[in-house]
Amino acid sequence: MQLRPGIVLENRYQIERTLGMGGMGAVYLARDLRFRIQRYVAVKEIVAQIGDESVRRALLNNFEREANILAALNHPSIPKIHDYFTLDNRTYLVMEFIEGKDLEKILNETEGLLPVQQVVIWGIELCDVLYYLHTREPEPIVFRDIKPSNIMITPENHVVLVDFGIAKKFEAGQKGTMIGTEGYSPPEQYRGEASPQVDIYALGATLHHLLTGIDPRDHAPFTFNERPIRQLNPNVPTELEVIVDTALQYNPEDRFRNANEMKDALIRVARRGGSGYSKGTAAIYQHMQIEPLWVFESEDEIRGTALYHQGRLFIGSYDHNVYALDAESGQLFWKFPAERGVVSTPAYYNRAIYFGSEDQYVYAVSALTGTLQWKCYTDAEIRSSPAISDRHVFIGSDDGRLYIINADTGRIASDINTGAPIRSTPLVAMDHVFFGNEHGDMICSDFSGKIRWQMSARRAITSSARYQDGAIYFGSVDGHLYAVDAKTGWTIWRFRMEKGTISSPWLTEKFAYIGSADGHIYCINLQTSKAVWQYKTGHQVSSSPVVSHDAVYCGSVDGSLYCLDAQTGALRWRFETGGPITGSPVLANNMVFIGSTDHKLYAIPA
Repeated sequence: MQLRPGIVLENRYQIERTLGMGGMGAVYLARDLRFRIQRYVAVKEIVAQIGDESVRRALLNNFEREANILAALNHPSIPKIHDYFTLDNRTYLVMEFIEGKDLEKILNETEGLLPVQQVVIWGIELCDVLYYLHTREPEPIVFRDIKPSNIMITPENHVVLVDFGIAKKFEAGQKGTMIGTEGYSPPEQYRGEASPQVDIYALGATLHHLLTGIDPRDHAPFTFNERPIRQLNPNVPTELEVIVDTALQYNPEDRFRNANEMKDALIRVARRGGSGYSKGTAAIYQHMQIEPLWVFESEDEIRGTALYHQGRLFIGSYDHNVYALDAESGQLFWKFPAERGVVSTPAYYNRAIYFGSEDQYVYAVSALTGTLQWKCYTDAEIRSSPAISDRHVFIGSDDGRLYIINADTGRIASDINTGAPIRSTPLVAMDHVFFGNEHGDMICSDFSGKIRWQMSARRAITSSARYQDGAIYFGSVDGHLYAVDAKTGWTIWRFRMEKGTISSPWLTEKFAYIGSADGHIYCINLQTSKAVWQYKTGHQVSSSPVVSHDAVYCGSVDGSLYCLDAQTGALRWRFETGGPITGSPVLANNMVFIGSTDHKLYAIPA
């Protein structure tokens, strides 16, 4: 008898509705009442009212095995188990509720064929979870029933395996009854054998079905060679057809040695591109292992952003030094010692680099040799980064002044006292200077130091302004991204985030990208001021995004550098460092450079 909505199991799980029915029970959506928020779970039920005791016992054993297997697993493509209990003659398994549709339903609802690149993405993720199962210790786990109806696609477009009822720990030489689904199961599974190779075959059969729309259950087993993929779907690259055919080989030893080998083959095809692929396809690369090209280690935290110029990188550290490195190898050319930490991003002009330090000085240092050319004292720590225009250095100080310094001599030409620390990088545009301070003022001045206009946000403006089409864009700790008329200072629009920001926006023709202390990276339409997408990281985002070739690169205080699809916000890959990232990435020569508070500067392939 089906459970009615409103029934509460174990004084905890309130049945909401039925998700599915079977001959031996049902699956329900239930609310977990132990949480004040609406947390939903899936409750799988087995009714043990079966006359044949051996059948009843086998059914319950399989159910218990599913519970034990799931309890020992931890993978994003496997549902988490929450509870297992028996009431009267019914046994229940409480699992994570997976929103979405299974692939069989998606196939039935799709007119024509699925996009090839989408099938590749799913295939990569399925290989990843199968390799995880097949490498469990002390015994591999074989799923034994890979097919479209057992693969859920979440709203975020990720795969999740469901129904571990016949999954089994593999023991070499052991045989049993044939369990699986005709058409998807390999020859040895009909003989009662179930090694990890059966999952590779079933995955090949599933990919064949997804790419061609031909259900293998409608044909005699092991006859995929009679239905060549490219004859049914000419959009499939030859290399992809070879991968699927390899997985479907009759003899297990002729298939891929393991799921990871098959995943690598799919990734290689995706990276090369070809018929049916797009460079902007989201999530193609997210299962790649990102390895740094080189790593340079300083003696303290790297909180700032590097400067790239003509094959060299210049980066400051809290060990008081500024380093000059070879961008290709990470080799050290020289280091220049300030007296305190350097978070300021260097600027280049006329064979010298310019930066500020918490020792209160602005420095000019030879880019070639690292020798001091001049230094200029301010009355407080410098956490601003310089801008250079018209042979002058524009830089803020915590003493509340914006300094305009002759780049050749180090003499102060003028300064503007704003009454609050200036930590943003000045923007020089339209023969004016735009900069924010920690009181929340955005100030526009001319080169003589005369203020032309001033607008006020509610809290600090640490974010640096960007200029485009007569407007400047900047963020504030008050939680807004502002668009302001550059001539008048009038606010055109503002976009509200959940928390404040010190991140500086990156502008393209249509969009602004910015990070926030709420942990998100945002893409905002410049015309409508509406969010196009937002991506959640594991902590606040102090880093400023950089966009290159349809990809967004941005660090997070969770210690990771993220590469996102610029159009959709989907994750392409994530590189983890050993500490929070507060600086911003720099891209050059197909490399991305990022510093971390783990004391290291990383060079990563873009």
